Amino acid sequence: MPTVNPEILVWARETAGLTPQEAVRKIRLHDSRGMTAVDKLIAMERGDKDPTRANLAQMAKHYRRPLLAFYLSQPPPTTTRGVDFRTIPGIQSDNVSHLIDALVREMRSRQSMVRAVLKSEDEVNPLPFVGILKDLEGVSACTDQAVRYAVDALYQVLDLDLPTEYCEEPNSRAAFNLLRSKAEAAGVFVLLKGNLGSYHTDIPVDVFRGFVIADDIAPFVIINNQDSPSAWSFTLLHEMVHLLLNETGISGYDFEMESEVFCNTVASTCLLPTKDLEQVGINPIQDIIKQEQHISSFAQRRNLSHTMVACRLFRAGSTDQLSFNDLRDRFAQKWELNRSKQRERGRQSPGGPSYYGVHRYRVGRALLSLTGRMMGSGALSTTKAAKILDVKPTHVGSMIATR
Repeated sequence: MPTVNPEILVWARETAGLTPQEAVRKIRLHDSRGMTAVDKLIAMERGDKDPTRANLAQMAKHYRRPLLAFYLSQPPPTTTRGVDFRTIPGIQSDNVSHLIDALVREMRSRQSMVRAVLKSEDEVNPLPFVGILKDLEGVSACTDQAVRYAVDALYQVLDLDLPTEYCEEPNSRAAFNLLRSKAEAAGVFVLLKGNLGSYHTDIPVDVFRGFVIADDIAPFVIINNQDSPSAWSFTLLHEMVHLLLNETGISGYDFEMESEVFCNTVASTCLLPTKDLEQVGINPIQDIIKQEQHISSFAQRRNLSHTMVACRLFRAGSTDQLSFNDLRDRFAQKWELNRSKQRERGRQSPGGPSYYGVHRYRVGRALLSLTGRMMGSGALSTTKAAKILDVKPTHVGSMIATR
């Protein structure tokens, strides 16, 4: 077995966000006579003890690195997230940051495989809208003219009469499905993913809301499925604007960077034009309960995020900063309460959607269709298809056969 550089072991563990004490439990190291499990790991990381093949296999699994990474001569440079659009103080805590880095690595790997298979099969049709706004004047200042131009461009890319068609859908999930289908038809792969495979690794929406990989062959938009379906729609449009700007990066809950302000404004204007704001029926002198009721009723009728509607009203001067902060907190609390109730109902009434049904929905029809077609032509092995679909190789057949 080739020699393993002990620096690789330290790098892999630390970038997985694990202390030695946490790592030994995950990789199944046990105490032995005269040596604790932690001492064994430290000895490996110092180069005093060689890891076994079984040790490396467990490290690869729980550090979320390919096995070959442990045979590199030196730790590789840190994978870039692209532009980190999140600017909220305190969100870079180590216990969440490593989850985001792992998610970004995984998505970049899957996107690169999709890109490679498209190029190898001569299915390369560069998408003309990626970067179409990169030279648009007024983006940094978020001018009305730039916003209007971007809104029109987004309408054209999605080939959709927004917000009319969107609002006519029966509920917010159906409305998101409509937007997603339009984005996928345009050539964008839209995935829902908010953890690394289990609820233990859930990434809060105030830390990660969306991630976009700007590419004119295989652009990816990843949306945190921990959020509400109405918020998914906003995030999808938000990340689509980043695509039009040719920007790769990760977005959080709040927006302070110029690019984020612009993407936020364009996405919210697409869903709720300024001329429709007065239909909400609130004014600054109403008490907060009345404002909440009017916004909730309006947002539900139009499949919109309650918080987005409140934000649009605040920007338009229809409510003040204190009221907006209060409304935002109220809507967040209601969402958490409703989500908790849904989870409880799910525990009490097992059954529901199958594993494959849930996973297919999160992966998206575009990626499922491409994977099935490429496997049928022999361009993709089962192993690579499994990585693209984020399932075990034994599950690929069921995913493809029932899409």
